[in-house]
Amino acid sequence: MTKTICVVGLGYIGLPTAVMFANYGVKVHGVDVNQAAVESIQNKKLHIEENGLQERLNKAVDEGLLTASTTPVEADVFIVAVPSPINADHTANLAYVRQATASIVPFVKKGNLVILESTVPPKTVEDVMLPELRKTGLDVETDIHVAHSPERVIPGRIFEELIHNDRIVGGVTPQAAQMTKELYETFVEGTIHLTDATTAELVKVMENTYRDVNIAFANELAQIAEKLDVNIWEAIKLANYHPRVNVHFPGPGVGGHCIAVDPWFLVELGGEQAKIIHLSRTTNDGMPAFTAQKTQSLLNEAKIAGGTVAVLGLAFKGNVDDMRESPSTHVIRELQNLGLNVISYDPHITTNKHETQTQNLDEALTQADIIVVLTDHNEFKALEPKTLQARANIVFDTKNCLPRDKWQQAGFSHHLLGDAKNV
Repeated sequence: MTKTICVVGLGYIGLPTAVMFANYGVKVHGVDVNQAAVESIQNKKLHIEENGLQERLNKAVDEGLLTASTTPVEADVFIVAVPSPINADHTANLAYVRQATASIVPFVKKGNLVILESTVPPKTVEDVMLPELRKTGLDVETDIHVAHSPERVIPGRIFEELIHNDRIVGGVTPQAAQMTKELYETFVEGTIHLTDATTAELVKVMENTYRDVNIAFANELAQIAEKLDVNIWEAIKLANYHPRVNVHFPGPGVGGHCIAVDPWFLVELGGEQAKIIHLSRTTNDGMPAFTAQKTQSLLNEAKIAGGTVAVLGLAFKGNVDDMRESPSTHVIRELQNLGLNVISYDPHITTNKHETQTQNLDEALTQADIIVVLTDHNEFKALEPKTLQARANIVFDTKNCLPRDKWQQAGFSHHLLGDAKNV
């Protein structure tokens, strides 16, 4: 059994990973540069939303198996789980990975295991982490052991997927891979597959790029369907009855810390060989503008000049508070560029994180000429349209999450993304 783990980065991946190990009896010290986040953890308060996290955090802290601070400590294992965003020019920003690795250098000892969990471009372990770790004066193949084991979870189901999903482990050496496998076997019930570090880096980016390309295909189909006056949601459902077809669904854009970011890593590395990937990214990044333009068209059809839009949902996906790369923020900007007023509401984001945000659903609805649903929260699915104090009678459901019959019966004109039918 591993004696101690130091987890650097206590965000959406690092904190659940830290409490998971702690709940399985491992002594864990968490590190984050955000002092407020550290203090929240010390006081058993959450700075992120995740199902089951509060109970697991309470247990870890109460049992004395999880501590937190802004500086690393000596440990047997170091896990780096920090963001790896993209710059404005769509190139990878690896400053957080480099800084996090540099922060543990004074504490790394012979025999330690260092694992990168962050999703990164291939060759990051080799080109970014190893040069920093060599500053320990230790050999990165014999004295210390380095591996990449990318997270494979989705917000809202992190703990279920941490346990049950298969995991990829890529070691700088076979010994590092084997040590990492044995570590994660502490709680992972899925199969752990071993490879080298660069292959593991590529695999994770491939997985998210596959989904991005499939979503781009669906978004193109949605735009074509509007010209054909076809409901693309029905068409995709029927197509997916084919045993070898799995078309994703369209949406107002792609968000989150992975799918909207990782494909750019391959575009940067692949250049002219990444044509399909690049086009898919461009297609998906164009959906907020398409969504805003359709909103404007629906207002024009209703002979409403200007107008106010009630945007329901700021998180990038349903039932989480995660706004990273959320298409909602881009849709709002595009709506404002068209001269429309916007008031937004999200039940999972309880402190205002956007200039248009209100904490009162009725306030948003009573001011609106059109309701635009951008996130499929359960709270929105459960709305009773007959009881809403809404000025608008137009709803544009970009996620196909509202029961169309119910909203029509309540007197609303209900519209979908990828469906030009006037209903």
